[in-house]
Amino acid sequence: MRVGIIGASPERGWAPRAHIPALRALPDFELVAVATSREESARQAAEVFGVPLAFTNATELAQHPAVDLVVVTVKVAAHAGLVRAAIAAGKDVYCEWPLALSVGDAADLEQAAREAGSRAFVGLQGRFSPGVAYVRDQVRAGAIGRITSVRLSSSRSKGSATAVPGWTAYTYDDSSGAGLVEVLGGHALDLIEHVAGPIGRLVGHATVQHPDHTIAETGELIHVTAPDTLDVIGELTGGAAFSAHLHDGEPGVPATRLEITGTDGTMTVESAPDDNPWAAQLQISDFVVRRDAKPLDIPASYRTTPGLAVEPASVARLYRQIARSPGDVPTFATAVRLHRLIDTARRRPSVHAPVLR
Repeated sequence: MRVGIIGASPERGWAPRAHIPALRALPDFELVAVATSREESARQAAEVFGVPLAFTNATELAQHPAVDLVVVTVKVAAHAGLVRAAIAAGKDVYCEWPLALSVGDAADLEQAAREAGSRAFVGLQGRFSPGVAYVRDQVRAGAIGRITSVRLSSSRSKGSATAVPGWTAYTYDDSSGAGLVEVLGGHALDLIEHVAGPIGRLVGHATVQHPDHTIAETGELIHVTAPDTLDVIGELTGGAAFSAHLHDGEPGVPATRLEITGTDGTMTVESAPDDNPWAAQLQISDFVVRRDAKPLDIPASYRTTPGLAVEPASVARLYRQIARSPGDVPTFATAVRLHRLIDTARRRPSVHAPVLR
């Protein structure tokens, strides 16, 4: 499958950090095209990554006959237009999460892809972590009996210092759609549903605990409007209670822990201690698994991307599913549901959340 990546900056970003090394490690894929907004960076990206085709026009990349799968890895606000260009060109598309800025936009993209017959995947790679996949299979097989409680906590070091890199400044603006609530919140709720079952009711509360930051390079003040904490409680359709607490600004060691308790025991997945703060994020981490506090060995059959660093390994597992079992990959329909859950979680706690179907 020949891939074109929109947003493959040669300097930084999720594409060079995860997507490109992931694709290079997989025999089912070939990276053939990159696109950035500037001609100089597009040419440089093609040279750095050893890719034959470079574009500054994303539509031209999508329309090129050498491209089968268009991958969108840019800011959320630009997702809709780029995804539509890929769909209009009759191509399959893989868009990073969050899919869009609103539920309505996400639903429109899902409908467009469905009507065009394009396979449309969303970057919810956390569910393919070996630890998560193993625990899910165990839970679904009844290893801990009937699920009664699910508890998730996850922290990030983002914003733990007052001065932050300039390239992250836009994520502190609530209108960007790239804050903790949308990014980590979506991955968290997807993980809960994937492992333990659908969410039926929920209510949430988000706050801003660090209202001011400065841009490290310039000293410019950032007035933070994007929440840096999110708490969600609710009930799964099977009757189990669930809760999730997420926060940025972690001054210590970032960590993620998902605990599933049933009538016959408790299973947990926890981020492994690592010097790389990215590795603690629930959509990236290579988790450690425990049953009633005792460590479990994850069978080798669950480790499908040996030899890769944690970031590209997380994405490579999703790509591998696209090639070998695309029906098991989260789609735009998955994304629409998550956007609805997040939209509900952002309401004030006094608002009753309806049953979600």
